[in-house]
Amino acid sequence: MRKMIALAALLAATAGQPVFSQGFPGMNSGPTEVGVMEVSVADVPFTITLPGRAVAYEETEIRPRVEGLIEEIVYTPGRPVSSGDVLFRLDSETYEAALASAEAARDSAEAGLSTAQASYDRYAKLEGVGASTSELEAARATLAQAKAEVKSAEASLQTAQLNLARVDITSPITGIPDVAQFSVGSLVTANQSDTLTTVTRLDPIYVDVSESSARRMRIRELFSDGSLSPGEELDVELTLENGDVSVEKGTLVTPGVTVSTTTGTIDLRFEFPNPDRMILPGQFLRVDITLGTTQAILVPQRATTRQSDGTLTAFVAQDGKAEQVTLTYSGSYQNAWIVTDGIEAGDQVILEGLSNLRDGAEITTVPVIINAEGVVEDAETAESE
Repeated sequence: MRKMIALAALLAATAGQPVFSQGFPGMNSGPTEVGVMEVSVADVPFTITLPGRAVAYEETEIRPRVEGLIEEIVYTPGRPVSSGDVLFRLDSETYEAALASAEAARDSAEAGLSTAQASYDRYAKLEGVGASTSELEAARATLAQAKAEVKSAEASLQTAQLNLARVDITSPITGIPDVAQFSVGSLVTANQSDTLTTVTRLDPIYVDVSESSARRMRIRELFSDGSLSPGEELDVELTLENGDVSVEKGTLVTPGVTVSTTTGTIDLRFEFPNPDRMILPGQFLRVDITLGTTQAILVPQRATTRQSDGTLTAFVAQDGKAEQVTLTYSGSYQNAWIVTDGIEAGDQVILEGLSNLRDGAEITTVPVIINAEGVVEDAETAESE
């Protein structure tokens, strides 16, 4: 042991550095030099994090409205389609024949109307001279029936036109079509229960989250007593399943007005732009909502230690000694804890020299700061630069 101490003293002397008792507990060579930073009250964004799930902005199931054989599948699965684009085409021969028949029936009804109108006009001129009143009434009834037959024929013609148009099954929305569930040659029926395919609009996309009713009330109280200052608008960020944060900001669509009787939560819906279609319906996501700012003390996480019982502790410089304190915190911001108790503004928290530091140890302090990269630097050196 004596040889080890002597060797350490020799190495330190060669390097022009003192031998610290920190490395050798049995030695006493003076106070330990530590880096300290004065903590102060700062405006901290008040952010809540809620788990959520992506929901399609629009989604529609494609079904046939007329019966027929699938003659052609026009679209390519996964390739975007616009509203009105043809997805499936059915055999149209039957409906073309029905349309021709309806046109002929309409023409026949119009011809009958012309005949009935001419007959009625003739009897109207001859009433009381060459035609009786009963004959005029009969002509009037025939004319009314002819008019009704024309309207019926026109309705049948319109139905035939619609049925022919419906052999081209189109997309009612802009989106991404799924794989077809039927193949060419399959017989489909009008309004069948089985879907031909599904079209989903992915941009924008909804994200549904649930917020605790109790926490919502606590946040309202913070706004009421002035502890929380509201921002100009909600700042809503989305964290993807891989941990990446989406660059697109969200907006609140549905604030939620009822509380679930089983979970005690309120359902909220947010809308996010999704131009690259990175977010797909059904994905589990995380929504970070910044409601405003609150004043709090930030303690760098690297200055703290988690004890075995779960408590969070840190060392502060007090009258030339290191004093260990227990911290109470309400969350984190960037690389710091938002501390609500255990430390006060103006205290000097120890950032460097924590190795083997004990409560009550004598110390000498050197002011330090944490730069934007999270690296501790000497305060005087950083200011001179």
